Amino acid sequence: MSKRQRRSFSIHQLRQNVTHIYHEFPTQFWIVVGVSFIDRLGGAMLFPFFTLYLTRKFNIGMTEVGVMFALYSIASVVGSMIGGALTDRIGRKAMVLFGLVMSATSALLMGFINQIELFYLVILLVGALGEAAGPAHQALIADLLPEEKRAEGFGILRVVFNLSVTIGPLLGGLIASQSFLLLFIADAVTSLITAVLVYFTLQETWHPQADESQPAESMGSTFAGYLNVLRDFTFLWYMGASMLMVLVYIQMNTTLAVYLRDQHGVSVVGFSYILSLNAAMVVLFQFPITRWVSRYRPLMVIVVGALFYSLGFAMYGFVNQYWLFLAAMVIITIGEMIVSPVSQAIVARLAPEDMRGRYMAVFGFTWVIPSAVGPLLAGLVIDNGNPDWVWYGAGLIGVLSATGFFLLEKRVDRTHWDVVDQRLKILERLELGKISAEEAGLALDQVSAGGWGRLAPETSTASQSQVRFQVRDSDSGATKVDLRLPLGLVNIVLHMGGQYSADLSQYDPRRLNELISRSKDQNSSQHLESDGEHLEISME
Repeated sequence: MSKRQRRSFSIHQLRQNVTHIYHEFPTQFWIVVGVSFIDRLGGAMLFPFFTLYLTRKFNIGMTEVGVMFALYSIASVVGSMIGGALTDRIGRKAMVLFGLVMSATSALLMGFINQIELFYLVILLVGALGEAAGPAHQALIADLLPEEKRAEGFGILRVVFNLSVTIGPLLGGLIASQSFLLLFIADAVTSLITAVLVYFTLQETWHPQADESQPAESMGSTFAGYLNVLRDFTFLWYMGASMLMVLVYIQMNTTLAVYLRDQHGVSVVGFSYILSLNAAMVVLFQFPITRWVSRYRPLMVIVVGALFYSLGFAMYGFVNQYWLFLAAMVIITIGEMIVSPVSQAIVARLAPEDMRGRYMAVFGFTWVIPSAVGPLLAGLVIDNGNPDWVWYGAGLIGVLSATGFFLLEKRVDRTHWDVVDQRLKILERLELGKISAEEAGLALDQVSAGGWGRLAPETSTASQSQVRFQVRDSDSGATKVDLRLPLGLVNIVLHMGGQYSADLSQYDPRRLNELISRSKDQNSSQHLESDGEHLEISME
């Protein structure tokens, strides 16, 4: 095969792979992907240079920048909580549109205001209103994709986000060297373009009042639902470990640019190359890595990713050459590609469908609190001590985060095997004839792993068949017994003996077994007339 033929074959194979991936996901998902790219492009041009903008325009130190981030985070708590409740109440699309319009408005305000006192007020406004749509974005993806595709879906979304980040910092660095104001204007324009596309192309995925037979949930009840989220100990544990991990990661977007500029003389353009390396790696490798790690236990995957974070960020405190700064970013990006899609898929798995907005809003605290605390603490260290300790501390916190995820995995694993043990004991009692199949089914339904079960290893659901026993009065047709038993329990009785149900005790067990076997083999209903009763056995 010639070089030209090999190149043609590779392009053809790539086209086939892309086409195959495209058809694996619904059209609405790709619409979300497309509009997210446009919106993120504007933000990617602005956000990496935001701390540089603040320190230069208002001549303030990193401690005061940290205070601004803290105020923004505190205000965003209010906005996110309101947005999460409204996401579950009025739907996802309206909240996404609201967030885009507010994003455009806030970008213009921050670009044109020249008084720092007014800027503090704008920070509060942006935090309260601009973040209200965050839960809706996460809930939208969870609505559109089945559970087994969510990690891959979030992985694709991250590829698109980072494709915008690959381009954004390069464009932003060029624009910022001329005028920071143009960055804010560009961000506003892309948000408004995205809002128009969302309005005309995106369909609503959640209709909470579609069932008219159910009473509409009051606004008070909607907000009271947050209490149920806060009672979910499994979710809170996961949040706590995630919060520590984000506390480490947030330094890349807030502290790293100023640290590299002041301590190592890295220019704005040089820093943009570091961020672009991060984004380019995600674009090239995120999707295959996501598919690869999806085969493993998700919590253990996050443990590994958190350790990569710990190593990568700690390196910035030990190295002083530009190529090593790039190497540290490579390590961080590997951790990011491992962690982010799986982490988001776990949250979607933990959240009930009718409470996804509120769960996503509360999970937003994993970014809110680190955003409030992280830059402030880093600023205090940089302004008053040895700046390298920001990165030493990041390494230690990363290890603590990995430990939290590891302990959660062990707790979930122990609960899983406790449930298996309880189920085996019930089946053993069935085999010994101490309980009927009906009683065993009821007992198995009572066995629960609680909140831990949502993170336990998935069990095979290849066979969900049930055997249905219906007994009717031969004269009147009135139903006397209508019983459904899982096929697995029926098979135990077939092979080990025992009783199906006290309601069927008048029938000859051998005759029942014969009818069940025939129903399974022929995939058809079997009938028996006995003492004025009509028995029908069928598979469902």
